[in-house]
Amino acid sequence: MAIEASFTIDQPEFPLNAVFEALPDASIELDRVVPTKDAVVPYFWIYSENISELSADMSGDEGVDEFKVIDELEDQMLVRIDWNLDHESVLTAIVNTDVTLLSGLGDEESWTFEVRSSDQKKVSEFQTYCHENDVPIKLAQLHALSPLESDREYDLTEGQRNALVLAYSRGYFDSPRDATQDDLADELDISRQAVSSRLQRGLRRLVASTLITPQE
Repeated sequence: MAIEASFTIDQPEFPLNAVFEALPDASIELDRVVPTKDAVVPYFWIYSENISELSADMSGDEGVDEFKVIDELEDQMLVRIDWNLDHESVLTAIVNTDVTLLSGLGDEESWTFEVRSSDQKKVSEFQTYCHENDVPIKLAQLHALSPLESDREYDLTEGQRNALVLAYSRGYFDSPRDATQDDLADELDISRQAVSSRLQRGLRRLVASTLITPQE
């Protein structure tokens, strides 16, 4: 039976410390991870009201080989990171065990990662790898994969779905709006930037899954 698990880790224990040193208010969300046999090339969105102050120089971070800015908007930045896999972290555990990374969200205090595997044994192997390599993860949630009520998953993460459902139920999409992103952030107990990210990424995936044809 497929298993999904959420793990947390203190922020200093994961690469990208320099982002939070420069921007304490920042939040970072995984956009996509592409695992290969010996590398992970993830894309991350960084959110901050002062995003223009962030330098692209992450040479002081031992877990990062290359940090490249792909795009920069008003309060967010899309970056591509080539990791130094000699530095043990959650990402090396993903590469070396049979789990799939679904989402990653970090702020100044901690990171939360969601993973999926075909059975609980593989999640245990992921935990064992982390502990043996001094990656101090903490299990936050573990559950069997539940069938969706609809016959399509739309490729949403649990966080994106929760944010979209809450936004709809609280009237965020109404005109005029009955709720703000700050209201949703308070209820979800995450930052406003994280709410913005989940709504934006979730809406993009819904559109891609429902309105866009293969030709488009």
